[in-house]
Amino acid sequence: MAVTEMLEWLRKHPEIQSLRVAVCDLNGNMRGKSVPIHQAKKALEGHLRMPLSVSRVDIWGEDIADGESDFETGDADGICEWTGREISPVDWLAKPTALIPLWLRQEDGSVFPGDSRRALAAVVERFSALGLTAVVATELEFYLVDPNANPPMPPKSPITGRRLDGDGVLSIDELDQFEAFINDVYAACTAQNIPADAAIAENGAGQFELNLLHADDPLKAADDAVLFKRLVKGIARKHGFAASFMAKPYGDRAGNSMHVHFSLLDENGNNVFNDGTDLGSVTLRHAVGGLLGAMTESTLLFAPHLNSYRRLQPGSLAPTGVSWGYENRTAAIRIPGGSYSARRIEHRVAGADANPYLVLAGVLGAAAEGIEQQVQPTEPVVGNAYTQTTKYLPFDWASAIEAFEQGRYMERIFSPVLRKMLASCKRQELKVFTGRVTDFEYHSYLETV
Repeated sequence: MAVTEMLEWLRKHPEIQSLRVAVCDLNGNMRGKSVPIHQAKKALEGHLRMPLSVSRVDIWGEDIADGESDFETGDADGICEWTGREISPVDWLAKPTALIPLWLRQEDGSVFPGDSRRALAAVVERFSALGLTAVVATELEFYLVDPNANPPMPPKSPITGRRLDGDGVLSIDELDQFEAFINDVYAACTAQNIPADAAIAENGAGQFELNLLHADDPLKAADDAVLFKRLVKGIARKHGFAASFMAKPYGDRAGNSMHVHFSLLDENGNNVFNDGTDLGSVTLRHAVGGLLGAMTESTLLFAPHLNSYRRLQPGSLAPTGVSWGYENRTAAIRIPGGSYSARRIEHRVAGADANPYLVLAGVLGAAAEGIEQQVQPTEPVVGNAYTQTTKYLPFDWASAIEAFEQGRYMERIFSPVLRKMLASCKRQELKVFTGRVTDFEYHSYLETV
């Protein structure tokens, strides 16, 4: 999109009098400023500045103490460059506003390698050098919860007034009861050019899944996912709910996942995963080989928080081992059936709490490694992968951080700056969590041991 087109769009929407300008941080959260409408041209032409450190804060918005020292660099500003994504209208606030998405450059004009969107762009360029284009789609799950309940509880039905208490997988009734909310989500997706597809009631009380249609631009697919998460939270509040993409909001209910589907097209538009057979092409198997090889060390990208590891449990349809299979949802990598022309890979590890830019960079970067190095995968799993796996994902957050830091695949996919930033961020968050004693610990141990 051109700057003139965006300025003309704003001229046709005089109700919008303020803008949000923001970059995406390591945790997938948008951080930035509110600016008056007359600064739109300045923002779109790259004349706004923000500290580079805004992209490297922890989940609470605190600077990373063990990362790149902001004091040593003087906490330098970066150049905020418009990503080219259309201005996104935001109609769930008290007054209409809109978002201009930005990403960061350094003072000398070079890209800032710690920007998670830049990390994905580097992987896209890598595929371009191979003459390939990745076609990507995501499936995101979330819970609606009662914002007044502590701890969180399922919401009350807008129709019956009764609190949801059952796991209504694929329940049409549940969709009908939350129709007003879902309709507003679809409307907001249309306004923000997010290709929303089917919505379903998932396997938890108040849990929904909405699929985003494939895009032949991974950056757009990741943008779609980031903006989708933001608008769902905003619209939920508008309807009196809260929305959570937390990996495991309830210990005894299903977790929230972000499954990634992708295929690769050559310069003639042919799907290189398709060879006209049920097994798929050699290129598909090499891509799978790369994904399997990188999976342990890239788990931190897919499960970036303490709570993430509550989701990765045996028997939950969330993967625990490094495995793949055809039409097998117990495996981490699934090759769906269907027409040969639509042959694709489904990566099932990531939780909905992950940063979509880092997830897609990790998935596609590992696939590129597999293709370039012609990595052979293990044999596909037939049957229950939970009982056949011999290599496992990290069982806890600390192990995942260590595997990411030491990973050879990660060295070849991500810049040293981003790897150091992410590992330092997660170690800082882990330190805070481990320093807190929970009420349940006091209840269990205070006078009994």
